[in-house]
Amino acid sequence: LDEVAYLRFASVYKGFDAAADFQRELVLLKKLQRS
Repeated sequence: LDEVAYLRFASVYKGFDAAADFQRELVLLKKLQRS
């Protein structure tokens, strides 16, 4: 999974408004990759 591409998609799909939104999504993405 390309993290940058995923974050770009998620930012539009989920309507990110702040840097904290990106941070939260990164934490979730890293948790998913570990499992």
